[in-house]
Amino acid sequence: MYDEHYGLSGRPFQLTPDPKFWFESATHRKAMAYLGYGLSQGEGFIVVTGDIGAGKTTLVGHLMATIDRERLHAIKIVSSQIEADDLLRIVATGLDIDPTRLVKAQLLAQIERGLHAVARSGRRTLLIVDEAQALHTNALEELRMLSNFQAGGHALLQIFLLGQPEFRDRLHGSARLEQLRQRVIATHHLDPMGPDEVAAYLQHRLSVVGWKGRPDFTDEAIVALYAGSDGVPRRLNQLAGRVMLHGAIEQLEVIDGSDVVAVVDDMNRETPGEGAHPVDAARADAPIAAGAPPAPPHQPPASTAFAQAQPGVDLARVIDHVASLDQQVAMFSQRLAGMDDRTAQLGQQVESLAARIEEQEVALRRILTLLIDWIESDSNRPDLASYRGLAG
Repeated sequence: MYDEHYGLSGRPFQLTPDPKFWFESATHRKAMAYLGYGLSQGEGFIVVTGDIGAGKTTLVGHLMATIDRERLHAIKIVSSQIEADDLLRIVATGLDIDPTRLVKAQLLAQIERGLHAVARSGRRTLLIVDEAQALHTNALEELRMLSNFQAGGHALLQIFLLGQPEFRDRLHGSARLEQLRQRVIATHHLDPMGPDEVAAYLQHRLSVVGWKGRPDFTDEAIVALYAGSDGVPRRLNQLAGRVMLHGAIEQLEVIDGSDVVAVVDDMNRETPGEGAHPVDAARADAPIAAGAPPAPPHQPPASTAFAQAQPGVDLARVIDHVASLDQQVAMFSQRLAGMDDRTAQLGQQVESLAARIEEQEVALRRILTLLIDWIESDSNRPDLASYRGLAG
């Protein structure tokens, strides 16, 4: 309804993830940088986590839309408490293998053959698992075992895991996942957008569907939209869509903070506890903080500070920083290894000293026993020559 009223070619704030609406917020740009670094390594696990509605599925959609299919064969799985054997069958299907009637040993052999076939075609295989927090530990262990497949010293399979924050906690808190944890080469948590990114986000999505400045948004409306969504993309889409509908019903050409507050109040009355976050009217009417003004929505995307950012430079900087951290970790590991060697040597010396002390203690007891016997008896003095070496 509101799209027709404002002359738009589609709904800019639909809840269904669509790669064409991809927006590189600071946290999503960083996630793509880590993905780029991880994919360049060609092995191990890449882990991205985020709260519900943070944009994980959109991130996957953008990745799938931008990868080179001539160099990378991607298999995508949306997890729903999949058991280990079922997970293997889904992977096999992604490699064009019929898993019907195959026992586990046969299934693993076929998967390895399938991975080799993809490698011979000049491509690598990337397994993308969405909603990884729903996977059983046994299934995660199967994924780790699959990552062992290699040819010529190169991994045949790389795995990208996306999940909610509890997956990150589980990964770092479970002793059973220690070996998988050691194979994670890149990890990132998707944070909500900042207050200064909301205007550019709205402008971008509106521009994709032909927005020409109707409706316009005041600075107070942008502040209220952030306050009502906490910068979480899905919540912001839900709220912005309702605000646009409100604007169409009320025939508004300019949407201000009071309009957003009214919509938030309506949503909270409809679904208590599940709608947008309550917005303080005073906060919604407050001007945007100095030093970080969001770009006005009516400006073209190229004029925004965000559009002028250079993701390539950020990616290079992230990769250099991660490489530096890898070197520091390697140096620290070498120092720990040296400390372990010195500790082992000290332990051996202590054991040797303890053995010598025990031998001397036994010898002294024997000598004392003989001396006492000699003193208490009238017999000749005993021969102690054989014990002098032990007690010395």
